[in-house]
Amino acid sequence: MFTSRKVRQDDAWEGAVTEKSRGMLDGSNMYHFVKVRRADGENVKVRISRRLWKAVAVGDRLVKRPGSDPVKE
Repeated sequence: MFTSRKVRQDDAWEGAVTEKSRGMLDGSNMYHFVKVRRADGENVKVRISRRLWKAVAVGDRLVKRPGSDPVKE
């Protein structure tokens, strides 16, 4: 079954980046992902913008507030 990695507008989380990846899942578009270890200990893989993907490194903190995109903190 397909699992969406796209961040929803009403999501709220924060955590540290543990891994970066990218891929052409559909053969024509490049998608950028990070694995984030949240404060509750859960690891999640989320899709982020190219600009943010280029700005973050492993160990950086990301914060996602409801109604906004994830940002580097």
